[in-house]
Amino acid sequence: MKTTLFLLHATSCYWLAGATLSKTDAKKPHKAEVETSPAESSVLERGLVVSDPHWKDIVREEKRHCVHIKKTFPGQVLGYVTPWNSHGYDIAKLFGSKMTSVSPVWLQLRRRGPETFDVTGLHDHDPGWVKGVRKANKKIRMVPRLLFDGWSYQDYMSVLASEDEIEELASELVDIAKTEGFDGFTLELWSQLGGNKRKELVHLVKHICETLKTKRLDCILVIPPAVTSTGQPGMFGQEEFEELAPVVDGFSLMTYDYSNGAKPGPSSPLPWVRDCILQLAPTAQWRQKILLGLNLYGLDFAAQGAEPILGGRYVEILREHRPKHAWDEYSGEHYITYKRNGGVKHVAYYPTLKASVPFDDSFSLKVFHTLLTRSFQILLQSVYLRISLAAELGTGISLWELGQGLDYFYDLL
Repeated sequence: MKTTLFLLHATSCYWLAGATLSKTDAKKPHKAEVETSPAESSVLERGLVVSDPHWKDIVREEKRHCVHIKKTFPGQVLGYVTPWNSHGYDIAKLFGSKMTSVSPVWLQLRRRGPETFDVTGLHDHDPGWVKGVRKANKKIRMVPRLLFDGWSYQDYMSVLASEDEIEELASELVDIAKTEGFDGFTLELWSQLGGNKRKELVHLVKHICETLKTKRLDCILVIPPAVTSTGQPGMFGQEEFEELAPVVDGFSLMTYDYSNGAKPGPSSPLPWVRDCILQLAPTAQWRQKILLGLNLYGLDFAAQGAEPILGGRYVEILREHRPKHAWDEYSGEHYITYKRNGGVKHVAYYPTLKASVPFDDSFSLKVFHTLLTRSFQILLQSVYLRISLAAELGTGISLWELGQGLDYFYDLL
């Protein structure tokens, strides 16, 4: 069995991700209180990246991050923030040095009439916060998400059929970017037509991106998975990708929400994520523009269906129910089982710091020793199985969304 290893140059906080708690550590009493002070050592050195994480360790340590680690992932990293999750704003400033761009979910594009467009949501624009993020990373790009909101089918048809409409739309975006000091936009419009009018949408996006690029503004496109959870082709495929890749700066690929019904299942099975990337880009020519989507939330399943679960709620569940973590080998995700509300069974999938280092025969002890002595990190965890995949295939990463996950996740970026 061939195993791909994602190797990163170590920083002042380094260790081997395969490390586990020692027997001595295991005997030490655990406190369930939350530790909030920054850590001098990484989650790896603190023995938190293990195959069988303990609920007490997650509750106690998740607020701590290593103060010394710098960005080591080689590709683009896009982080989303939303007005309804204030912690994401703090995360963007704290870990801005690990990101190449931030996309605040602020804006909506509305069509008011023929060749008349209006961008709403600008009241959420916080110049002070933007300044703080740029202070953490002078090179970071501020590319707010722009949702094509409230458009009727006729609105789309009118715009797609008119060069004048498209030209006016693109000009409006340039004006807004220059006025507000944005570095471009993250466009969300593709899924609204349910996979119809693909050629026309390609033309629209291409025109918008070309116009933005003439003003040195970025153009990122949100795209649905290339393969559905049933294995069928998605609404955006290789043909559209190859037509748009020369002008689009990044494709924010929604490789999550794989399971969202009543039947418990993973959010982002690793084989499916790989398939979505390879369906879009079987060759490596434009892969660096794919931003593999990582969900920092989980899903909590019960008989009545599934609901999203954020980091704070997940920690509450761990503290209250003290469940054991089980590992889904196929999907590369952890899950827990617990009961509440009169014995109703719940199954929750949530990202974790999982270490799994399956060596094949070609991975000798000599190579293993060399990696240690050269201070490399081997990162093969539930979150980082996906980051490893992104590095292996040469893609970037998009994080939905900052502030939803556990703070110590960012040690591994």
